[in-house]
Amino acid sequence: MIRIALAGNQNCGKTTLFNQLTGSNQHVGNFPGVTVEKKTGIVRRNPDLTVIDLPGIYSLSPYTSEEVVARDFLVHERPDVIVNIVDASNFERNMYLTLQLLPLGIPVVLALNMMDEVRSNGGNIDIPILERDLGIFVVPIVANKKEGIPELIERVYDAVEGVSPSGEQCAHRIDFCSGPVHKALHAISHLIEKSAREADYEPRFAATKIIEGDPPLEADLKLSAADRDIIKRIVREMESSLSTDREAAIADMRYSFIERLVQDAVTKKQESRQQARSIKLDHVLTHRIFAIPIFICIMGIILWVTFGPVGSSVSGFFKTCIVLITDLAAQGLVGAGVSPWMRSLIIDGAFVGIGSVLSFLPLIIILFFFLSLLEDTGYMARVAFVLDSLLRKIGLSGKSFVPMLIGFGCTVPAIMATRTLSSDRDRKMTILLTPFMSCSAKVPVYLVFCGAFFPQNTALVISLLYISGIFFAIVAGLVFNKTLFKGESVPFVLELPVYRLPSPKTVIFHLWDKVKDFVNKAFTIIFLGSLVIWFLTNLNWSFHMVETGAESILASIGSIIAPVFSLSGFDSWQAVAALVSGFAAKEAVISTLSVVLPAGLEAYFTPLTALSFLVFTLLYTPCVAAVAAIRREMESLLWTIGTILFQLISAWLASVLVFQVGHLLGF
Repeated sequence: MIRIALAGNQNCGKTTLFNQLTGSNQHVGNFPGVTVEKKTGIVRRNPDLTVIDLPGIYSLSPYTSEEVVARDFLVHERPDVIVNIVDASNFERNMYLTLQLLPLGIPVVLALNMMDEVRSNGGNIDIPILERDLGIFVVPIVANKKEGIPELIERVYDAVEGVSPSGEQCAHRIDFCSGPVHKALHAISHLIEKSAREADYEPRFAATKIIEGDPPLEADLKLSAADRDIIKRIVREMESSLSTDREAAIADMRYSFIERLVQDAVTKKQESRQQARSIKLDHVLTHRIFAIPIFICIMGIILWVTFGPVGSSVSGFFKTCIVLITDLAAQGLVGAGVSPWMRSLIIDGAFVGIGSVLSFLPLIIILFFFLSLLEDTGYMARVAFVLDSLLRKIGLSGKSFVPMLIGFGCTVPAIMATRTLSSDRDRKMTILLTPFMSCSAKVPVYLVFCGAFFPQNTALVISLLYISGIFFAIVAGLVFNKTLFKGESVPFVLELPVYRLPSPKTVIFHLWDKVKDFVNKAFTIIFLGSLVIWFLTNLNWSFHMVETGAESILASIGSIIAPVFSLSGFDSWQAVAALVSGFAAKEAVISTLSVVLPAGLEAYFTPLTALSFLVFTLLYTPCVAAVAAIRREMESLLWTIGTILFQLISAWLASVLVFQVGHLLGF
């Protein structure tokens, strides 16, 4: 089995290439020991090729978790070949990472992506010259159109077999420096060669990183005090000769080589049409006054389409189909002579519980279709840039927007995404605030209550809930910034990709991931939860069937907790039971209510108490999986317990405030 590592900058088309290569033959997990996502897949029609999609990075320096993960995988796992994806329309910037990959001693194939944009602007990249100067195969591709992918696979096989463009060994071709830097690298490489190989590092790569200043690598080499003194003397000599510091010397070496490479191989006729269009759009979409109102309007339109007339009609049709299937199943069970209690378990427990959640699947698809479009066009990167100044007011940077944005989909990957934040302060603060974003699991709860109490204003109420979550996160952030997390956020560096038409295949894959996750939940957690709720609702502590739910185990548990919510207006055991089940999965709130409230929500809630309930649902502790993610990321049981208590108290206070103010105003 040949292992291919995909490496490249962010927004270079790496994910698109991965999807084209693997199709549905892929698995998403985490790198061992860390919660940075790893995608692996088998290449279609080439089952002997396994692709590992590394995180998008700009260097192999150990500054962020992505860089650490990528470097550790490349250095210690040593894949058979690296496919380095480069945005051909941004050649100079992307090549900086390439020059760091070459000294690793692993065969590299350079994939020049987005070549159609280069050609459409009258530009050209001379492939033979690149292959001559770099000593590696260079393949022009257009990943979203599958152009060049067959040739790329052929060159992967050639690289693994040791074939190079000229047929020669290419170890010397990584030596693209000269002068004092060359002298320093050569001397240090010989000095540390034995230690480097024992620690699984290529000597040339290790020497480069030592000059740059890389404490983790230096610790791995276990150099003697004498060797460290010699290295310091060599580095000082180099710095003195160049009149610059060690890091700048390495950077200048790389940029000088890239500049020569561009002069020899790259022809630019005019500014990219995509770049020109992006600049014009950014004058409006990143405007210091209009950017945020535009973003709010865009999200408002998306929510209106999703939860307004369009989404409601699609969801209504889907719900009708589920009711029809449930009725047919009930008739079948009656015809088969199944006992009443078993029919109730299957229909009232499993079918009603799962069906109440699945009926909202079309709305989830519509919502994430639009969000995928915004992400794939490059607009969401602009939103992070625009919100940086606002987030800094609460002590965070624009980089925290990424986990928060993911939180609108699912809190678990959102919490995991905080690993990208280099500051422990920013990471913990973002973890505390991200659960206030309305994840997709809460959407069914919103829809059921809005359908019962606010049918004419569903889109408005849901929009207000989304905004309320953001507002509460801002208020909590301001408090944290003055108390628990005093200090400045880390600097925010973000590359704004050019605007591009979204790739249908990428959008479909994003949708498929969300749908698959939603359906898996419905037939695992929700299914089991619905059965448990049925038993708790239909049995007493002696495990006898009860005539009414008020005599059940669930009622007795809910009745103990219910008085806590008397100030919130919903102190029935049924409401409390639904919230408790929400710890397993927020969708379970609806499946539980479907089981314990056969007469409907209107018999137990008023519009005001329904709104109070929704606010509590918005803010209280996320599901068990999210709590587990918080525990892993915080690396502290005390912090995890504190986070849970903070969320529960926040939700309770907010729901009390909504109910009491509403009551005073006569609602």
